[in-house]
Amino acid sequence: MTLGRGRSMRELIEGGERSFSFEFFPPKDAEGEERLWRAITELEPYRPTFVSVTYGAGGSSRDTTVRITGRIARETGLTPVAHLTCVGHTRDELAQILDEYRDGGVFHIMALRGDPPGGPHTEWVSTDGGLEYASELVAFIKEHYGAAVGVAAFPEGHVNAESLEQDTQVLKAKYDAGAEFAVTEMVLRASDYFGLVERARAIGVDFPIIPGIMPIVNLRSMHRMVELSGRQMPPEVTARIEPLADDPEALRAEGIRISTELCEELLAGGAPGLHFYTLNFSRATREIFAALQITA
Repeated sequence: MTLGRGRSMRELIEGGERSFSFEFFPPKDAEGEERLWRAITELEPYRPTFVSVTYGAGGSSRDTTVRITGRIARETGLTPVAHLTCVGHTRDELAQILDEYRDGGVFHIMALRGDPPGGPHTEWVSTDGGLEYASELVAFIKEHYGAAVGVAAFPEGHVNAESLEQDTQVLKAKYDAGAEFAVTEMVLRASDYFGLVERARAIGVDFPIIPGIMPIVNLRSMHRMVELSGRQMPPEVTARIEPLADDPEALRAEGIRISTELCEELLAGGAPGLHFYTLNFSRATREIFAALQITA
């Protein structure tokens, strides 16, 4: 049974001058779904290489993720990439979900181990009859479905990695299993991204590694996201935004400038594109595009 069709995602990413992509999460209610579709409508004219839809911890958003990605496939000209995690699923359940994606017209999968249900800093809980690692999920998808598969990468190493070298070996295992591309968690410093690419290339990982961009628009939420990934905000960034903590509009404007500068440095250094974590809003991404002189 084959899930994939047409050009591979690697070909799509490498086929143009540079790749842009957007990530959304499944809405929890009708109002959230309306906001999501407004963001999709506003960003579609930028002709992204793909858009991805996340998958809740333990498969909590499974039905919504399947439905949203299927709707994107049917009602837009966008290429949807559906997230799938190992958490809480047996092999049979994973096969059923992949069948649902295929039947919904979704032919590209982001294969992730996923965070434990208790959160990213809690102990991993195995599922009887399931898979332990993202590399196993990649191999499972490639063996049974032949989909185009992407994976996650970590510029500063995964929060549970013993070292940067061990983290890079994990990425190599995903590559060897058949992954075609990787998207990083949000990049905080361009040098961390370039270090990741250098380590990967040194051990034979030659697929596109796309840096993830989280536009800085809110100080509290940004700090929270950085803490969840087990990292710290770069001091050169906090020095620019923390003095503006009591002026949300000024902070937001400075955050967009910082994010734009990061994007410029990444692209100038050879990144194959940019992947924007939109949080289901389009304004910040569109402002960065305007600053980069990228038009719809």
